[in-house]
Amino acid sequence: MNREQLWRWGFYCIGMIILALGIAMTIKGDRLGIAPWDVLHVGLYMNYGLTIGTWNIIVSASLLVIIYFLSKKMPSLPTWLNIFVIGIFIDIYLYILPSVSSITGNIVMFVSGILIMGIGIGLYVAPEIGAGPRDSLMLYIGKRTGWGLRKVRTLLEAAAAIVGWVLGGPVGIGTIIMAILLGQVVHYSISRFRFLLEKCQNIGDSQLKAE
Repeated sequence: MNREQLWRWGFYCIGMIILALGIAMTIKGDRLGIAPWDVLHVGLYMNYGLTIGTWNIIVSASLLVIIYFLSKKMPSLPTWLNIFVIGIFIDIYLYILPSVSSITGNIVMFVSGILIMGIGIGLYVAPEIGAGPRDSLMLYIGKRTGWGLRKVRTLLEAAAAIVGWVLGGPVGIGTIIMAILLGQVVHYSISRFRFLLEKCQNIGDSQLKAE
């Protein structure tokens, strides 16, 4: 593995770990509601046990199986890595992070979680190593139907939120805020981290030439 690949994999792995922290923080601040897919994971956890991170892994793996049967293409190793790293670290963070009882604490935890999620997504998307299972399904459906990706993403997240809500998952104003704010943070962070990644790689190349 050369230096360029090391930088790309470093961004990818650190980004997933940071994303998991942001997800866990929004779940801890769930009095405002949480992200649509996490509504589903929490609803499954409330009804069938296991852990929220485990349900994240199960749902994500199920989506990859669906994608495989639809497209006849085996998902890449980074996509599988995405599932397990994020799911495992969600549980670790949920165990470590303190519970918040006040509404002010919930707001701070929730908003901070959104910002950290956006940073994590920007970090792991910037090197373009592999899309997550939800993004992979979105891309496949968009390609097959000709629908815009925003429409497909909205429909998928709405379906996840509805099923999660039926199961008792927390839906609230925060779910709407997440849909509006997270995309803006991600848009900014991806461009910044792509620039940073390119800069880090150029510095590494300069050092290598100097040696």
